[in-house]
Amino acid sequence: MAAENPPGDGRLVPDDFDDDHAAFLTVQRVAGADDGPLDGATVAVKDNISTADIRTTCGSAMLADYVPPYDATVVERLKTAGATVVGKTNMDEFGMGTTTETSAFGPTDNPTAPGRVPGGSSGGSAAAVAAGQVDYALGSDTGGSIRCPAAFCGVVGIKPTYGLVSRYGLVAYANSLEQIGPIARDVAGAAALLDAIAGPDEHDATTRHDTREDLDVDGHPADATSYADAAGGGIDGLSVGVVTDLVEGADEAVVERFEAALDDLRAAGATVHEVSLPSVETAVQAYYVIAMSEASSNLARFDGVRYGQSGGYDGDWNESFATAREAGFGEEVKRRVLLGTYALSAGYHDKYYRQAQDARAWLKQDFDEAFETADVLASPTMPVPPFELGESLDDPLRMYLADANTVPVNLANLPAISVPAGETDRGPAALQLIGPAFGEERLVRAGSALE
Repeated sequence: MAAENPPGDGRLVPDDFDDDHAAFLTVQRVAGADDGPLDGATVAVKDNISTADIRTTCGSAMLADYVPPYDATVVERLKTAGATVVGKTNMDEFGMGTTTETSAFGPTDNPTAPGRVPGGSSGGSAAAVAAGQVDYALGSDTGGSIRCPAAFCGVVGIKPTYGLVSRYGLVAYANSLEQIGPIARDVAGAAALLDAIAGPDEHDATTRHDTREDLDVDGHPADATSYADAAGGGIDGLSVGVVTDLVEGADEAVVERFEAALDDLRAAGATVHEVSLPSVETAVQAYYVIAMSEASSNLARFDGVRYGQSGGYDGDWNESFATAREAGFGEEVKRRVLLGTYALSAGYHDKYYRQAQDARAWLKQDFDEAFETADVLASPTMPVPPFELGESLDDPLRMYLADANTVPVNLANLPAISVPAGETDRGPAALQLIGPAFGEERLVRAGSALE
């Protein structure tokens, strides 16, 4: 069992466990099966993924003492594959943030760029992998929350197609956008972890069971694919479309590393041309309206009665709920819940939420057209290098705009991979590759060509 840190810290990390970067919130080892494809591997799990008898806080004071009675499907699959779960990693509160600084338990430092953020919201998972504390980690990606920290920490992260991996046991932030996915030091490792967790789940109706015509198989796409086998498969003749809309305005040093990565793809046999996604201009606005609206609904359960710390009761339940949420939620969570509630309210639903869904539909159409001329699409993962710790906390809009290159993928329910593309003078930069639905095998081949 984990030993508690000094009072007020809230982390359950033993004194003899090396966690200089504060990547973990709870350290508690759970061994997997005696054999399996991940036998002997260690895995960290983001703290919004349910683990039986191990604290799951979502980085929030609201759930500081919550211990789930069951494992998420992905955790069960890790154990079956032979992996050892080491513990739970730090994250932005309820997944709301880009820096892992909104956590109620304090920030995580970037192991590859000390003094800078590790990205978010899965910053603890990426930092644990980058620091060599674990072999692999699980994160969740609602608008870039796997790819952003992977990019900032110089590791590999995969955001799967919506429906490829079960969401059962993931504490919901925005149901229509989020997916659990792998983080690893290289593409082959991320692909192996994806093999272990992907597949249909009777507990989750969002896992897809449609027909893959290109695989000539009925059932779930993961059943007929080995993602790990795709690593190193070669990309001769692969067509890469550079999304110019996501390169314009990016930091000069990031663009320089991005262009060098494209040269590496050309050298490996790929062809590169430019494409445009005009609707990405409104993607960030649409994403935050939809995500905040879904968050306002999902977080309604945290009222101090069903979940969370009690707000007391003096005859007025509304006052009790307000007291519990005032104490339990951080500023960023409150901001998003309030904005989401406003967007769904009478008189504003059509003005904001419906228009955001229309923008989402246009974006999906733009992606479909782009894939008519390209096998994969490319952009910088993040338009900027890692922020300095504390740099963006007082400017939420700046933090939201940093997601410009990642949120379109979630709105369109597509897969994407972030692969390291070298260093800038302010930390790592990365290349993002986007594939068509259930095109993870193609992304793994392309990503591994950069290593």
